[in-house]
Amino acid sequence: MRAQSVAAALRHAVSAGEYSPGEKLNEVAVAEKLGVSRNTLREGFAALAADGIVDRIPNRGVFIASPTAAEILDLYRARAVIEPGALLWGDAPDVDALDRIVADAEVSSDSGASSSVALANQAFHRTIVAAAGSALLNEEMDRLLARMRLVFLTVEQVRPALHSDFVPVNRRIVELLRTGDRAGAAEALRASLVETGDSLATAAS
Repeated sequence: MRAQSVAAALRHAVSAGEYSPGEKLNEVAVAEKLGVSRNTLREGFAALAADGIVDRIPNRGVFIASPTAAEILDLYRARAVIEPGALLWGDAPDVDALDRIVADAEVSSDSGASSSVALANQAFHRTIVAAAGSALLNEEMDRLLARMRLVFLTVEQVRPALHSDFVPVNRRIVELLRTGDRAGAAEALRASLVETGDSLATAAS
């Protein structure tokens, strides 16, 4: 496994909620888990540090990052450009796939399965960006969503039902796409991302 693959594997683990903000990563344990040398792992850590997913502190080690309010706002500003843009100018979005994701989120929300709602929400936004037809944007979205997961883990401590709030918005976006109103869907998504960024930044302050 090369350093890029190590970084991708750890990015996926962060997105899946396997690590918590502020958690120290045991270099020996992580290297053994991934089956790589410590040198390769350190190269992967360097890539994640550049992404803002980990903090490397001299003489202390490597820690999962804890997003600040300013970083949360920055993340949402980026998403408010990328995701509506994918809806507006990308290939035709897979509305059926988005519909299924929202339906799963609605069931999970009704049953109180917050972790499943969170995963469905991530899948929804990944599918939107996939409409752009760009491998480069898909890779960038992986980076953004890994950092977003750290935001959510931080904010969920004070807003445990956070992800359920997004389900009606996602349903509305699907309904607009069903009618062919991509501009309306993009605007609804942009407005939601801007509002959520402001709200989460305040909660994390």
